[in-house]
Amino acid sequence: VQLQASGGGLVQAGDSLRLSCAASGRTLRVYAMGWFRQAPGKEREFVAAITWSGGSTYYADSVKGRFTISRDNAKNTVYLQMNSLKPEDTAVYYCAADLNPLRGSRWLERSYDYWGQGTLVTVSS
Repeated sequence: VQLQASGGGLVQAGDSLRLSCAASGRTLRVYAMGWFRQAPGKEREFVAAITWSGGSTYYADSVKGRFTISRDNAKNTVYLQMNSLKPEDTAVYYCAADLNPLRGSRWLERSYDYWGQGTLVTVSS
């Protein structure tokens, strides 16, 4: 499975941005997709996740009510709609794919098998 993240950029606080993650290859094996982010000098952290078939969603507390994860099965693409962006949302955002329906723990990096290259989001104050 190959993942290609896109949509990052420079925005001002309060603006919106939508990230995309296109999956290719053996996408029928994908059970869930997740978004993580890594700010400068910090560890990578969970942002949101969605199961591929049922569409169950999971969010980090820091983004609940502002970010929305969704998927388009026909396009093999997952989106992260980010509204009311804050400077603390500045980070490189990574998408990831989980092929194991039994793994659970969507907020853990070790639950994911494949990772995209990351897209930079910069929010200015």
